[in-house]
This record gives sequence, structure tokens and C-alpha cells, in this order.
Amino acid sequence: MIRKTRLVHREADGRRIPGTWRHAFINNGGRYFLTDLFIYADGIVDAWEPVTLEEFERKLASGRVATELPEGGRASGHDLAEWTFGSPRTWHTAEQLLAEVRDTVEELNGRPDSTDRCLAAVDRFMADRTEANRLAVREAYYAIPETVRCYALGDMDLRDWPLRMLAAGVGGTDEVAEEEIGREDYEEAIAYFAERTGWGPAAGPADACPPSVHVPHCFPAASDTPDKTSLRNTYPAPITYEGTVHPTVVHAYWALSTPDPAARAAITAADTPFTAKRLGGEAVRHGDWERTRTAVLGRLLLAKFTQHPELAAVLLATGTAAILYDDMDDPFWGDNGGGGRNWMGRLLELTRAELPAPAGPEPVRRAPAGR
Repeated sequence: MIRKTRLVHREADGRRIPGTWRHAFINNGGRYFLTDLFIYADGIVDAWEPVTLEEFERKLASGRVATELPEGGRASGHDLAEWTFGSPRTWHTAEQLLAEVRDTVEELNGRPDSTDRCLAAVDRFMADRTEANRLAVREAYYAIPETVRCYALGDMDLRDWPLRMLAAGVGGTDEVAEEEIGREDYEEAIAYFAERTGWGPAAGPADACPPSVHVPHCFPAASDTPDKTSLRNTYPAPITYEGTVHPTVVHAYWALSTPDPAARAAITAADTPFTAKRLGGEAVRHGDWERTRTAVLGRLLLAKFTQHPELAAVLLATGTAAILYDDMDDPFWGDNGGGGRNWMGRLLELTRAELPAPAGPEPVRRAPAGR
């Protein structure tokens, strides 16, 4: 359960995204900093920079977000204190912290987390006491992060003892006490659950936040199975706009930025998007370019995804998620770890809304009755 005192939010494209925070250590070049880890309903985790859950998992795996603290390691709390670890003990592994963060995202959205799913499995078992349903309880119980299993029942006397008995079964082993489970303990656990009701998880709200999609700064190459890098403007997807074929959106954007026909031709013929951008930056610009450039880029994106259905499928697959588009060279277009205005991400979301939905299967046509 998220503490009310730890509820926070952030603004994203005019939307209020709920979140919460907890403490964490950041390993910055071998020095450990105690910091706040912010977790938001759309799956963004801010540990010195906002990242997606997938990127946060990589930070945990690399030790950047530290779950192991070395003896003798230097530590600091900003504007608070400095110290050296003596005999440090941590309560989480990287896997456990990731599991807790994933549960927090579910809770922020009002969706069932791992504890809710376990209690729902108990419900099903109590309604139909088959071995298959008991094993489903066992699987769901061990899917709860080990650090929070003892709180699953909200019972500070028995803690998770009834769940452990049910998960192990008669003749099985309680992995906490390392003892074989007898019939008496098992039946006592069954009686415990029979006396309690209301295990089912609450339904999530209609406005739950889908996970944000991060499009990192990179130079993507074309592939037979385009991924989210195909959303970048440098992706080699030729587009036809106003009768001219441009190798990428970048070529088209910079060609349209100048009224000089010779410069336009040179930009369109540039061997790479980076050359096209350099030539465009050197050319004479339309006088009203700053005012019209966003609308122009919006039209180019619609042309790109309309003319390339396989790329439109990638964009449509993002659903209603916020798109965070990095552009290290331009804080106007890029999100850049929350430091930019993310206009490219917003335009991709707008383009997504303007694309036709993918066609469904052909309806089955039945012959009229009597034929």
C-alpha cells in the first residue's frame, strides 16, 4: 500500500501523472548517493533521470541503481551527511526492487499487483479446492516480491503463514521454517481463509496510464521488422512530399526550411540525414520558419506513416502511451530525460491519432436461410 504522505505527481503534456517515491542509492563512479526514487503511473522511474521500466531494469542490472553496498564504500546524502559503509546490509536484490517497482506502477493505476493476484488465486482455490488451483496459489505466492510477502494478508500476528501452508501443501516444505507441512497446519490455514472474505482485487480506473514509450537518440538502420527506432526522423523511409522524393523526414524537413531551389536540391540529395541537417542549417531560412516548422513536420510525419504501413503499425502499437522522443541536439524537439519540451513526441502522438485504425478480419458472410 502506497503511503499517502508519499504521493507525488508530474505534469506531462498537460496531463497530471500520479506517482510516489522511495529511497535508493545511486552508484556514481564508485561513490554512493542516497536519493529519492520517483515512480509514476505511466511506468516512468526517475533516479537522477526519468527512464522507462525497461531502462530502469538495465540500471539495476548494471549497478547504477545500487542494491549491493561494499564495505568501505563512500556514501553521501546531498546537503545532509557523508559516511563510509562499515558492515552494510541491504534488504533488496536488484530483482526484488524491480518487482516492487512494477507492483507500485500497478497500484498507482488501480490494477491488481502481485499480492492481489495471489489473493484472487486463493479465492479460486477456496471456491474449487483442486490441486491445480492450489498450485496456482503457490505460483502466485512466489511471484510476490520476497520483501513484501509477509504483508500480503495484512495480518501482523500470523503474517503470511497461512499462505505458506497453502502454497506448500500437505507433505510439502515451508521454505521459511524449513519444515514439512502436516495435515493439521494445512487444515488450520484452510480454516483461516474460510473465515475471511473480500480477497478479490479492485477494478482499475478508466483513466489508468499506459506505460510511456521512450524513443532514444540513435541512428537507426532499416530492417525487415521495424522496431520503435523506425519512429525516428532519421529512419531511412523515403517519403514523397509535394512531388519530391526525400530519403528521410530529416531531408524533407530541412529542404522545406529554405526558399533556395539549389539548396533544396542539395539537401534532398545529401548522403545522410546529418549532412542534410548541416546543409539546411547553412542555407537561407524562410522568414516565418520558426512559426510554421511544427506544422510542416506534422505533415511530413503523416506522409511518412501513411506511405509506409509497416511503420504505421509500429506507431499504432504504442496505443495511447505518451511518447518520449530524445534529441540531444535540440531541447525543443526532444524530451531529453525530462529536460526538453518533447515536441517530436507530441507530434508522433498527434500523427498516431490521425492514422486509420488497422483493418480487422473480413466479416464472415453467411448464406441466407433456406439456401
